[in-house]
Amino acid sequence: MASVSRKEQAQDDLDFLQSKPDACLLIDGESLAVMLKNHRDAFIAAAVRLSAVVACRCSPTQKADIARLIRTYTKKRICCIGDGGNDVSMIQEADVGIGIVGEGRTNSYKRSAKLAQFVMHRGLIISVCQAVFSIASDFEPNALYRDWLLVGYATVYTMFPVFSLVLDTDIPPQLAHLYPELYAELSTSRSLSYQTFFIWVAISIYQGCVIQLLSHLLVGLADFERMVSVSYTALILNELLMVAAEVTTWHWVMVVTIIGTICAYFGSLPLLGQYYDLHYVLTVGFVWRVVAILGVSLIPVWALTYLKRRIHPPNYRKVQQGI
Repeated sequence: MASVSRKEQAQDDLDFLQSKPDACLLIDGESLAVMLKNHRDAFIAAAVRLSAVVACRCSPTQKADIARLIRTYTKKRICCIGDGGNDVSMIQEADVGIGIVGEGRTNSYKRSAKLAQFVMHRGLIISVCQAVFSIASDFEPNALYRDWLLVGYATVYTMFPVFSLVLDTDIPPQLAHLYPELYAELSTSRSLSYQTFFIWVAISIYQGCVIQLLSHLLVGLADFERMVSVSYTALILNELLMVAAEVTTWHWVMVVTIIGTICAYFGSLPLLGQYYDLHYVLTVGFVWRVVAILGVSLIPVWALTYLKRRIHPPNYRKVQQGI
């Protein structure tokens, strides 16, 4: 069954299937959705009598639905096997779930969650800075960061450290095999959920407001180039330090990307004369303002994160402490 999109067409295919109990069924995700929506009970009743059923191009939700329906209809325990992230829902729904080593490993899930959150954070925080600047300048249509500053932020100045997080590892793989309860934590969606989403949105809004508001207060809108140099430098360093604080196990690539990005930024300052007051960047006043902004932006976030981990430590922390 392929590309079944109408209820009547699904009924015709179901009638044919019921008349062929010795057949093998191959059905795609689109057709399966129509069957489950309009002829759920009849389809499952016919499918479980067949010698083989293959469902292809199915969504994670559909895979879980199939597992649930088979168990409900047959009253038997079921086993589901998968090797990817799109098989997680199906594996969790099964009585016995088997995850084959592949793209769906523990570290892959946690790395993807951390990367997704930082990509969101890096894009939202610069947007908040622009919003605060627009409010402070009476909504005049002026850009806070122009041309290369925008391009550089999204590429050279933040991209490599953020994407190096895909190399992060909470515990060695051999320990993960010894402590299968670590995998149980994944079913709670603790690493990536609505809660973590709103936490990172709040962090982005807080840090964006702090960076831009303190830049206004400590420098002033009148000295636009000086204000931009302080704000943009604090923005770049804030992102790099946030990445460093979230690393669980350091990889040499992470060290190289963070140090290399810092060197690339400060090495490119002579080329940013059309945006910055370069003489001001070399003064003590510039340095202490950037440091003060970073302190207010980072310390409260780090303190709350530390307290959260002390009160509700993740399972891998418990394993590390027991080693």
